[in-house]
Amino acid sequence: MTSPTPEQSPTQPSAPDAAPHTPAPAGASEAGPEPDLAVLQKGFEQALLGGERKFTRLQVSERAGVSIERTEQMWHALGFATVPDDEIAFTDDDVEALRLVAALEDDGFIDPAIESSLARKLGQTQSRLASWQSAMFLDLLGRSKLSADDALEVASLLLPAMERLQTYVWRRHLAAAAGRAVAGSDELSRGVRAVGFADIVSYTRLTRRLSELELGQLIERFEGMAADVVALNGGRVIKSIGDEVLFVTDTAAQGAAVALALQEKVAEAGDLPELRIGLAYGSILIRLGDIYGEVVNLASRLTSECKPGRVLTDRELAAALDGHPAYQLRKLRRVSVRGYHHLTPYALQRA
Repeated sequence: MTSPTPEQSPTQPSAPDAAPHTPAPAGASEAGPEPDLAVLQKGFEQALLGGERKFTRLQVSERAGVSIERTEQMWHALGFATVPDDEIAFTDDDVEALRLVAALEDDGFIDPAIESSLARKLGQTQSRLASWQSAMFLDLLGRSKLSADDALEVASLLLPAMERLQTYVWRRHLAAAAGRAVAGSDELSRGVRAVGFADIVSYTRLTRRLSELELGQLIERFEGMAADVVALNGGRVIKSIGDEVLFVTDTAAQGAAVALALQEKVAEAGDLPELRIGLAYGSILIRLGDIYGEVVNLASRLTSECKPGRVLTDRELAAALDGHPAYQLRKLRRVSVRGYHHLTPYALQRA
């Protein structure tokens, strides 16, 4: 997706002054890159950065009409390293992106108070996406053994296709979010939601037992299954954190449906580790795509107390499901966890 922020090259996920890394062919000398690899590096850079590097950071700031302090703050928030004053590292696209951000703020679309937070979220999201895509492309180059010219030709075809696909997905998600906001399910500030954590049991032991490839395949299956189940039951995945998925739903019944369906899918698979799932219900703060508040903490604590293969809820979610024909809740004895000395969990199952 074309972004109003400086683009990261898939072969240089950290900073514009870092040289892209391309694996050397077997038997190649380590004294320097092969001539075709240097051509490949330069071609990728120009295609991805929108042209040649020709400005220092001070020149970019002057041409965009934005103070150097604000430029540096935004650059760091995007996740890029500091560039020396005398280094030619920026392109015309960098100048235009900075002008665009300033214009959006001047028009009142971007609140100056959250400019850095917005840049940080955007940078983190795009960095993960770029790392994944660069790994895919380097794998393709390794398997196909393309020449530099052929690789650049493939890249020239792939980049527009990837941009169109990312723009399409972004627009669909934006339409869905706008629809929820118009319907009264306001995602911009506060709202009452069901929040759930799904956690893989004995993940630390698995990391010692499985190879990196096997662990990656396991996480991919778990995250894919969780995303499907959450979406199918009307929820949204907020983020994945290693062995854990955080999700949110608009109603308590949807949260219960997600949690139980996840446990059932894992049981059906037979070869996946068990899950612990904690659910809580109440008011949360939704900010820049993430969620905060006591309800999130409660869901996390319930997950840590949950037995493998089970679902625990807090009192508020149990009360919201009281009388629901599809679910049955059993009150358990109080537990003491970090931050909550008298937490009353409820075991959730289908009626």
